[in-house]
Amino acid sequence: MNNRQLLKASSAILKKAKEAGASLCGFASVKDIRSAPSFTFAPRMPDAGKGVGTRKNDLGLKPGEAAWPENAKTVLVIAVEHPDDKPEMDWWFGRIDPPGNRLLAGIVRNLCQWIPETFGIGVFHMPYHVEKGGTYLKDAAVLAGLGCIGKNNILVTPELGSRVRLRALTLDVSLPSTGPSGFDPCAGCEEWCRKACPQHSFENQIYDPEIYGQEILPGREGMYSRILCNLRMEKDIADAKESEVDGFDDPIKIIKYCRMCEQACPVGKL
Repeated sequence: MNNRQLLKASSAILKKAKEAGASLCGFASVKDIRSAPSFTFAPRMPDAGKGVGTRKNDLGLKPGEAAWPENAKTVLVIAVEHPDDKPEMDWWFGRIDPPGNRLLAGIVRNLCQWIPETFGIGVFHMPYHVEKGGTYLKDAAVLAGLGCIGKNNILVTPELGSRVRLRALTLDVSLPSTGPSGFDPCAGCEEWCRKACPQHSFENQIYDPEIYGQEILPGREGMYSRILCNLRMEKDIADAKESEVDGFDDPIKIIKYCRMCEQACPVGKL
């Protein structure tokens, strides 16, 4: 494909992603993503690859390593809005993926069929988990221009704040990156996200830039305790109650993970 064809395909793919249900979407270079902060930080982080939500690493990947197709050149990042009034999008019903995850997977499956049929471009539906062959989605989203990593250590977008869920796929052609955008709403903010944390996960500097060899750290300045956050998630699992739910014959446990730092962010609420 020549440059004109690539630009035409890029525009059409972004449009199709929105039509398929994406709230936000953008492209990032695989080369840039491989050197993103999470990839360079993970090998040095204690207990990397452990904690709630981690899956069995059957690919033999070390922290910071990826298992993507060798011909992958571009990542398309997809975001869907997760409104405050739809908390169930993030609930786990037993061992069944949350509705929000299934919505995202459906959008990506749609694109993985349409893109090759329309443009002859090879695609790969990235698993959600890094240890299963996925990517650090927050970093990819920043490089694709969707937003920035806020002081709450999660993605903050101009349109929807932190209330988004992410998924991605790779393409075997180099499409123009749509970011990063330079967006930064955290400067001068009163840090509502950090104050809202019930685990006090942002009260101390956990990571030092000199020790970890980079200035970009979790919570921006190293002010994020993954251990304390994980303890809250473990508590959410322990506190899960069985309830009757449409579509299930018997009562089922519903896990409702904490979203306090996400929901406290004022960006995108007006």
